[in-house]
Amino acid sequence: MTEDTATRPLLGPPPVRHWPALDITGTEFDPVLAELMREGPITRIQLPHGEGWAWLVTRYEDVRTVTNDPRFTRAPVVDANVTRLAPHFKPKKGSLAFADQPEHNRLRAAVAPAFTLRGVEGLRPRAQETLDALVDGLLAAGPPADLVERVLEPFPIAVVCDVMGVPVADRERMSAWTRQIVSSSGGAEASARAKDGMYGWFTEAVRSRYGSTDEDVISLLGAAVGRGDITEEEAIGLVGPLQIGGEAVTANTGQMLFLLLTRPALLERFRTDPAARPRAIDELLRYIPHRSSVGLARIAQEDVEIHGVRISAGEAVYVSYLSANRDPGVFPDPERIDLDRAPNPHLAFGHGPHYCMGAMLARMQTELLIDTLLDRLPGLSLAVPAAEVTWRRSTLIRGPETLPVAW
Repeated sequence: MTEDTATRPLLGPPPVRHWPALDITGTEFDPVLAELMREGPITRIQLPHGEGWAWLVTRYEDVRTVTNDPRFTRAPVVDANVTRLAPHFKPKKGSLAFADQPEHNRLRAAVAPAFTLRGVEGLRPRAQETLDALVDGLLAAGPPADLVERVLEPFPIAVVCDVMGVPVADRERMSAWTRQIVSSSGGAEASARAKDGMYGWFTEAVRSRYGSTDEDVISLLGAAVGRGDITEEEAIGLVGPLQIGGEAVTANTGQMLFLLLTRPALLERFRTDPAARPRAIDELLRYIPHRSSVGLARIAQEDVEIHGVRISAGEAVYVSYLSANRDPGVFPDPERIDLDRAPNPHLAFGHGPHYCMGAMLARMQTELLIDTLLDRLPGLSLAVPAAEVTWRRSTLIRGPETLPVAW
């Protein structure tokens, strides 16, 4: 990726492209991102909020390199008004998303036991019971029903609250706080109120579990603070994003099911070949547009050259996992959903030190949702024309707002 600038002349910077906040319905790929991919491997963008412009890296190998290169760091973003999609931006101290090494590993170690393969698989029976109860209620009420409201939203909330250690009595307001935080509607004040409520609750919860030997996240954090491994401020910064992560499962599985219910050949393959589902889910994870625009920026700590373009120290850089997952050099015919695609090294859960800590938990929930809904609801279909399905608006995570179904 980097080259000797003494032997290769640097190219002039590409023009700055404005990237508006688009409300895209369905699973259509962002047309602005598609245009940026065609323009070249590295472009410059201006997003709706923040100041100035930032570099955007779109190709698979370049995305992997930037996300694993210590010369591109997250911590400085906290104090920089970088151009961004979100209208409000005030990360908490301790947030893994903005921690660089070695602080990142120290913070991650405090909660890692809850997200190991053993820990996640230990949750599977309880998660299946929760999901079965939700589907039982769905069947008892009869069709039609909104699958988001009845299953896709309450199930991940219940699972993540189990992992976190949030009591049942507090889960509804935790869900309301989460929905407001991930939405860009309501403005900075609404988001700030939701964050104050959520983080205030977590502060009291962590304080109540100093010295705990339990393995839920809040207890692990309380114990880590009690031992002096992390500060209380860091614990609170850690816990919020982990709680919010369940929203991604709701949105992603909503997109997957929308695809299956609007493409009969895909649905038939899932129904008739259960053994192929894990590989097929990987392909859907590669294909669906997980988010709007791009996520969090990095700041170059020294001059770096990418494809003959110099990124200067102090400049912001974004990577796009969505574009990396459509790189034809890695994924032949990337616009086609190929349920037999192998290998499939998609970057749906990120790459490098900031690879999603909850990836195994999200994958487990996705498998349970797809298997259970397809196996228990014969003839599952949309209850309205595909064009009438409503989609999230003004949000950072893409997915259907409602998914009316019959069976």
